[in-house]
Amino acid sequence: MEINVRSAVVAAKKYFEDIQDMIGNSINDILLEEVELSENKRFWYVTLGFSRPVAKTERSLIPDAISLTTKYEREYKMFTIDAETGEVKSMKIREV
Repeated sequence: MEINVRSAVVAAKKYFEDIQDMIGNSINDILLEEVELSENKRFWYVTLGFSRPVAKTERSLIPDAISLTTKYEREYKMFTIDAETGEVKSMKIREV
C-alpha cells in the first residue's frame, strides 16, 4: 500500500530529528517547504527548511544595544522517501 503525503512528511521529519545531534543541536524552526511525488510514483521528495545560527555574532549598530545579536541562516534538506514503505532513502542538501 502506498503511503500518503502526510506519512512521507512525518517520515522525513522524524528521520531529521533522529539524526539532529549529528548535524548540530542548534537547529530551529523546522518547517515543511516542498513536497513532490516522482513521475513514476515510487518516491516522495520532501524538503524541510530550518534555521541555524551563523557562526559569527556582531554588535548591533544601535548604540543603546548592549547585547550581541545572533544572525540566523535558512538551510534546506531534501529527503527521498520510498512511496511504498515510507523508508527514508536519502537526505541531501537542497540549494535554493
